[in-house]
Parts: sequence; C-alpha cells; structure tokens
Amino acid sequence: MNLSQEIRRTFRPYGKTAQAILRWRRFSFHEAPPVFGNSKPKSGSHLLLQILNGFTQIMPYRYVDAEPVRTVKYEGGRRTADEILADLKRIPRGVIGWGYLDATRENTSLLTAAGRVNYFMYRDPRDMLVSQVFFATDMHEEHGMHAYYNSLPDFGARLNVAITGIDRDGLKMVSVQQRYEGVFEWLEQKNVMCIRFEEVVDHRDATLNAMLDEVEKTGYRIPVTREKALSALVEAIQPGRSHTFRSGKTGGWRQHFTEGHKKLFKDVAGDLLVRLGYERNNDW
Repeated sequence: MNLSQEIRRTFRPYGKTAQAILRWRRFSFHEAPPVFGNSKPKSGSHLLLQILNGFTQIMPYRYVDAEPVRTVKYEGGRRTADEILADLKRIPRGVIGWGYLDATRENTSLLTAAGRVNYFMYRDPRDMLVSQVFFATDMHEEHGMHAYYNSLPDFGARLNVAITGIDRDGLKMVSVQQRYEGVFEWLEQKNVMCIRFEEVVDHRDATLNAMLDEVEKTGYRIPVTREKALSALVEAIQPGRSHTFRSGKTGGWRQHFTEGHKKLFKDVAGDLLVRLGYERNNDW
C-alpha cells in the first residue's frame, strides 16, 4: 500500500461520517441495528457490499467498513479466533461490517446475538469455481494460485485443479466439497439470512425486500417508504464498478464445464448440488 492509499484509508471514516451527519442531520448513529454481511470468496461478496452501501442511503448508518474481517491473512495462514473477534468488536456503532468468516462458536456467539442483522451470501459451486479460476489467473497476481494456474496449459486444466484442490509443492487449496462445508455451517445458524447470489441476480426485488424485512424484524422501522428504499438499493447495485467484476451472470459454468469436468465434480463433491438445492439429482 502506497502513502496516498494509506492517507485515504486513514481519513475515509471521517469524510464518510461527515457525509452521514449532513445526510441524516444527526451526530448519533446508535438507532439502527448492527449489520454484518458475510460470504465465501468469489460468491458475490461485492454484490452484497454494494447492497450494504445502499443501506447507508436509507437508514442512519455512518458508512460501510472499508476492510473486510477475514479468517485468512493476506500473506497466508489463518488468523486466531481472538484476532477475528477483536476485529468484530472494533467495528464502530453505526458502521456496517462485512467479511469472509467461518461459523465458529466465537463468531456466531457475537454476530447472532439478539438485535443484530446478519446476511450470508453463497453461490452455485460451479459458477464459484469458474469465477475463482478467472480471478486467480487473470485479475489478481498476488493470489496464491496465480503462478500455478498460469503454468497450466489451459482453462480446463485449471478448472480440474479448482475442483479437486491441491496439496503439494507448497501449494494448498481445498476441494470444492471442503469449501462448502463452511456454507452448510452458516445455513444451520439462527438469526442469519442466507442468500443465494442467484436470488439477487434473478429475483432482485423480492430478495432486497426480504433483506429489508430482516432489518425490521429487530423492531427497528426503516425511516423511508419501502418503495424509496427498494429504489435506492437497486440504484446501488452496479456490478461493473467492482474491481473483481467479470460477468455478474448466473449459470455461466455451462460455457466452461466439459463432460469430463462434470464427472470430476460429481466424483469429488458427490451430492453437494442437491444438498444446496441447485439440482434435483446428480443427472445434470
């Protein structure tokens, strides 16, 4: 991170807070319930983040936190439970948090307490894998799989590795089956609204309305009409503005999965898609 980026990061909260004070004509931002948006990587986190930024336009929140709370360190390796919990507790009142967190006892104990709002977004594993391969190969040179993916002859070979995972020569990436163990752990949690990426894309208004309902379940009443709130959230969704944006579509895996990829996926993941509700059986 260069000096100008560090300066922007330091002063951003003050600028955003000033904007919120002017918008809402208040200095206190304790009324609306705490909100945390969560997802697995390459599963729609930036779409969720845009919706959360829309929340600041319709409810008195100061801003959405600039940095996600992560389970894994940028430089590699997992963070301790205490480090993650400390990050969650440091999110200021009136600020919407987000991240990539597992459903550990410590995390769920804090996040699912009464009066809090939680969203967890997940995605069709096949589309997630395609997105991950493109991202690591073409968009993020610092990604742990960047060099290895680029050493492989083609996209198909990279997708094979994404499905099976790898653990050799200092590279470690879990299989698609193992990736989604954490998804099921969040699906089992109370006081967490689990959202499919596809629901936002294909059934946008109904999903956004359900997200607004989740806020009002705490007893808080959104201070604008539902029509105005929905309009603001729709306007906030601009996938092309995300630096990780590639297609923003659903079902794109069909253009990349060969019959060989389908067989490998089924061998590795078993009935994963059926359990998640993406397929009725394994004859896809």
